Amino acid sequence: MAGLKEKDYNMTFCILSGIAMVMIVAGHAGYTILTVGDLFPYYSFHVPLFMFISGYFYREEKEKDAFAYWKQKVKRLLLPYFVWNLIYGIVAWALRQCGFTMGEGISLWTLFIEPFVSGYQFIYNYAAWFVPVLFLVEMMNLFMRLILKKLHLCYESLILAGSLIVGMAVVWLAIGGHVWGIYKMPGRILFLYPCFQMGQFYYRKLEKHDTLGNLPYFGIVIGIQVLLHLCCNGLAYSSVWCTGFANGPVIPYVTAVSGIAFWLRTARILSPLLQNNKYMIYLGKNTYAIMMHHVMAFMLVKMVIAMFVTHTSFCTDFDRELFLGSIDYYYMVGGSEQFKMIYLLAGVCLPLLLQYGLTKIRKTVLLRVRKSVYLVWQRLLKHSFAVIRRK
Repeated sequence: MAGLKEKDYNMTFCILSGIAMVMIVAGHAGYTILTVGDLFPYYSFHVPLFMFISGYFYREEKEKDAFAYWKQKVKRLLLPYFVWNLIYGIVAWALRQCGFTMGEGISLWTLFIEPFVSGYQFIYNYAAWFVPVLFLVEMMNLFMRLILKKLHLCYESLILAGSLIVGMAVVWLAIGGHVWGIYKMPGRILFLYPCFQMGQFYYRKLEKHDTLGNLPYFGIVIGIQVLLHLCCNGLAYSSVWCTGFANGPVIPYVTAVSGIAFWLRTARILSPLLQNNKYMIYLGKNTYAIMMHHVMAFMLVKMVIAMFVTHTSFCTDFDRELFLGSIDYYYMVGGSEQFKMIYLLAGVCLPLLLQYGLTKIRKTVLLRVRKSVYLVWQRLLKHSFAVIRRK
């Protein structure tokens, strides 16, 4: 979600970001289309993958002006988030008037504090919990590096090792039931930060050595993943709630690395094939919009189905009570699992269409404003010259 607008735009990471976003959408719809036969469960690596991508695009020169970096991240991450958070608060209120029971009321807490605590305040944008977390991780990374530079200890290997130790400690505490309530917020940040640092470590240290042939590369990665499935009690876990760690503090990071490695090489292979594909580029550059809006896109699909149920004899097994009260209710027309493709397409395409429309409107408005300013400026000049001539 971050970094794809930088001057060092990278097609491999554009594709990787797009794939990661499709996994997020598919995961929320319970659609295992990209799990490679359940070999790489989404919830064993897809959120760390986004952190890895963001970490890859962090650049050392940002440390020269920490305030400018902070302003840039506030503008790109937090301001759009808070605008949409308010809009979804209004949407949740309006839907509650129509019988829906999801989402909290609008307050200073749900608008500005709860996004950093859980991110689930209005439900319809719950997937965007990642945005405030990414912002805090970026800020923590910046200030930690500034401090380590002052101490002459800013070494990538040291930062990665230290962050992994802290992250594994968080997992260990979570397994023991100690990461709960208000502690989940710092827990998810400290758990995910090593994955951000993996991206930076890969950029600075490993990328130039990533030259192993595709066949042995995939053989090693898939072999490791098969062993993990044979030896572990399920690989999925929850990054947002810091729960579901069934295999101790080390395995979550092993599965994060294996999943990232598999899809990173896949994206590299696809890069020359999709280099000039405008749709892939648009997807990779607009994952923020999909993250923010795909859950609402799912709701729109369910609302269309509900309309058919209300006015026809279509889909008589549709559960209206669950529809009104649970964001996790997904109705499959005819009981077909393949209907999840409709949710996936809606979750990806509708936010992109919304983003495209908003961009067009913004450009049109800006163009008209510029033309108006130009015309006013011309008239002022003409008036000034006329006054001067009279004198």
